[in-house]
Amino acid sequence: MKSLLSLLFATFLSFFSTNAQELENSLLWKISGNDLEKPSYLFGTIHITCDATLNDKVKKALDETSQVVLEIDMDDPSLQAKMISGIYMKDEKKIEDLVSKEDFEAINTLLTKHAGVSLGIVQNMKPFFLTAMLYPKLLDCQMQSFEQELIKVAQAQNEEILGLETIEDQLQVFDNIPYEDQVADLLRSAKDDLEYDRTTFATMLELYNTENITQMEVMMDDDTSKLSDHQDILLVNRNKKWISRISELSKKQATFYGVGAGHLAGENGVILLLRKAGYTVTAVK
Repeated sequence: MKSLLSLLFATFLSFFSTNAQELENSLLWKISGNDLEKPSYLFGTIHITCDATLNDKVKKALDETSQVVLEIDMDDPSLQAKMISGIYMKDEKKIEDLVSKEDFEAINTLLTKHAGVSLGIVQNMKPFFLTAMLYPKLLDCQMQSFEQELIKVAQAQNEEILGLETIEDQLQVFDNIPYEDQVADLLRSAKDDLEYDRTTFATMLELYNTENITQMEVMMDDDTSKLSDHQDILLVNRNKKWISRISELSKKQATFYGVGAGHLAGENGVILLLRKAGYTVTAVK
């Protein structure tokens, strides 16, 4: 349960990006130069998928590094408790305070049908987390996760698993975005019974499988979600904070970084931000 909640949370945070700039089609990037003794690697994940098999170049990069760093430390034993404490709206807000009775019932029907839970029981949760409960329904298969596969490798190699940010950092994102904007996307999903979400995610998955990170960014930039109005909070600010953390960790030892592929491309993507910081970042073919 802890891992599922974390994955669904991270998935949404990786769905938005801005300022497309052409980069090579690759999910795996080598970080070198800037006085690094050994190169590190940056890998773009997609947090829910039908097949999370790691290919040979990713396995090789894992063999050449000595620790795995994800967006958050997903093997932290306190992670679930921290998440649960941060999923509720502040000031005793409830969904019924944000929508009409008709819209409340539409959301209730959606959650009952696809998540098996009545909105009346969970309506004090931040709307985003109700949306995240529906993510497994975007797939027509048993959900798999690249993060879980990376964790398995790290554990098998007796390597440490760390995070670029804390779960508190991620939870803060949805304290900073208005609940009204969060619930707007949930209501859209309710009104078309996930049709838009399924179509959009299927297209995103196709782009991911071709490793076309630039086109993924273009698609996300065109997204009509209300949350896309808050991309500084969702992506840009987080990416910028990660650069100093990546620099710090990479100087100590060769590190394998696994982050949502939506963080890679663009003017404020991790690849170009690392290059601006003086690193050589090259696609691994």
